[in-house]
Amino acid sequence: MFIRARLLATAAVAAFALTTAPLSAETPPDTFIQAWAIDDMITLDPAEVFEFTASEIIGNSYETIIGYDVNDVSNIFGRVAESWELSEDGKTMSFTVRQGKKFASGNDLTAEDVVYSLVRAVKLDKSPAFILGQFGLTPDNVDEKIVQTGDHSFTFEMDKAYAPTFLLYCLTATVAAVVDKDLVQSNEVDGDWGYNWLKTNYAGSGPFTIREWRANEAVVMERNDNWDGETPAMARAIYRHIPEAATERLLLEQGDIDIARKLLPEEIEALSQNPDIKIQSGVKGTIFYLGLNQKNENLAKPEVREAMKWLVDYDAIAETLVKGMKKKHQTFLPEGFLGALDENPYSFDPAKAKELLAAAGLPDGFTVTMDTRNTPEVTSIAQAIQQTMAEAGIRIEIIPGDGGQTLEKYRARTHDIYIGQWGPDYQDPHTNATFAQNPDNSDDAASKPLAWRNAWEIPELTAKADAAVLERDTDKRAEMYREMQREVLETSPFVIMFQESEVVAMRKNVEGYIIGPSFNDNSFRAVTK
Repeated sequence: MFIRARLLATAAVAAFALTTAPLSAETPPDTFIQAWAIDDMITLDPAEVFEFTASEIIGNSYETIIGYDVNDVSNIFGRVAESWELSEDGKTMSFTVRQGKKFASGNDLTAEDVVYSLVRAVKLDKSPAFILGQFGLTPDNVDEKIVQTGDHSFTFEMDKAYAPTFLLYCLTATVAAVVDKDLVQSNEVDGDWGYNWLKTNYAGSGPFTIREWRANEAVVMERNDNWDGETPAMARAIYRHIPEAATERLLLEQGDIDIARKLLPEEIEALSQNPDIKIQSGVKGTIFYLGLNQKNENLAKPEVREAMKWLVDYDAIAETLVKGMKKKHQTFLPEGFLGALDENPYSFDPAKAKELLAAAGLPDGFTVTMDTRNTPEVTSIAQAIQQTMAEAGIRIEIIPGDGGQTLEKYRARTHDIYIGQWGPDYQDPHTNATFAQNPDNSDDAASKPLAWRNAWEIPELTAKADAAVLERDTDKRAEMYREMQREVLETSPFVIMFQESEVVAMRKNVEGYIIGPSFNDNSFRAVTK
C-alpha cells in the first residue's frame, strides 16, 4: 500500500533528488540524500536480498529477530525477540517476541509473522536461504522445525547442537527480517508467497519505509510513524545512483547531496581540504577477491591457481588505487572475527608465476575473461590486474556489466573469473566458511556458497567447516578456522586481496550517520542536519 500511493510531496522531493543540477545550494532540512552506486540491487524482498545496497536498505527499513552492538559485536541483544532460551540438548531455541510492536501498515507484529517470515524464506529458497538451511531446515521440514507456540512465542529446532551464538548471529542477517504476513499474503499470486510483489514493495516495521525503487536511478524512503524506536529526525531518505566519483564530489561540494559514498582516493583527499566537508570512515568485514571458475580447464589446474596469486601487485594497488579504502588481506576471515589469520604470503612475482604456468603445461599462458562491475574502483583494479597478469602470459579480457549482470553470471557459474566483494552475512566466523565449504557441487545443488559458485569440490575441507561450527570451546574453534584459512590460502581458486574500510564524505552539518561492520549495519535513522 505504501508503494502504490503516489504522494505529491514525496514525488516532488524525488524529482528534486534526481535532478542532476538543481538550483538549490542545499538539500531539504528533513531529507537525507546519499549518492552511491546502487546498480547491484535486484530485489527488495528480505528472503532474496543478498547484495550490499539492498542489505543496507533492508537494515534501515525492516527489523531482524536479533541484533548486536555495532561497536562491540559480541554484545548480542533482541530486536523483535525479547528473550530466548536454549534446550538442554542444545538443539531447540525458544523465543519470546516483544509485545506492542506494529508494522508500518498498522498491523500487529506477532510470533505468527516471525514464523511466517522464516518459513517463507526457507520455502522460497533464494540465495540467502542457506543461512537458515545450515540448521537442517528444508522446504519440506521447516513447518515442523519452526513452530509458533503462542501469540508471542515460537521455537526453532536445529538438527545439531551448534556453537551457542551461531544461531543468534544468523538471526541478525537480513534473511531473518520479519515481514508483515497479512500484507504479503494479500498480494500472493498462485502460491508465490507474495514474491513477485515484495520484489518491488515493502512490508516491514523498521524506522523507514521503502517508498519507491527505480532501478539504477533512485530509492526513496520515508519515516515510519509506527516505528517503536526513537523517531528519526529525517522525514525521508533518498539514495541517488551516482557511480562516478567526480560527479559525487561536485554534487557534494555544491550542497546538492548530503553524503558521497563512492569516492576514489583523489576525491577523498581533495574533499578533506574543504571546510564545508568532513570525512568519516569505518572498518568493514568486506573481502575483495577474484573467483576462478573450476569449470574452466586452465583455471582448474592447481599451478595456475597459485600462479595467479603471484600475479597481483597487492601493495601497488593498496597504496595508489584504493589508498585508505582497502588494505592488503589474503585470508578469508576479516580482522576482528574469531580465528582471523593475519598472514599475507603472496606478493607480485611474475618469475615465480611463469615457472608455475610452465609446470601446468601453459608456458605461453592462456586467454580468459573476467566479469567486472563497471564502477570506477572495480574497473581500475581489474585493469591493474589485467596488466600484471599479462607479464606472465595470462591474457584477460574484461567483460564490463552492472552489478546485477555480473552477479547473475557469477551465481549461475557461467563466468571465468569474477572480481568483486564478499561481505559477512552475520558476525560469526562461519559466515565466511562460504570460501571453504561446498557440500554438493552439482549444478542444481540446494546450498550454493562461494566455493560452489566457483565449482570447487572440497569434501574434506567441507567436513572441517562442518566440525568447526559445532565446536563449543572458543579457543579450539578459533584454531580450526585458522587451519582452514591456511588451506584455502594455499590451494583455493580464490585470489583474496583486500579488506575494505568504508570511507565517506559528508556535509559538515550532518551528524549521527553510522558506518557499521556490515552494510546492513550502516544506519541513518539517527541522522540530523
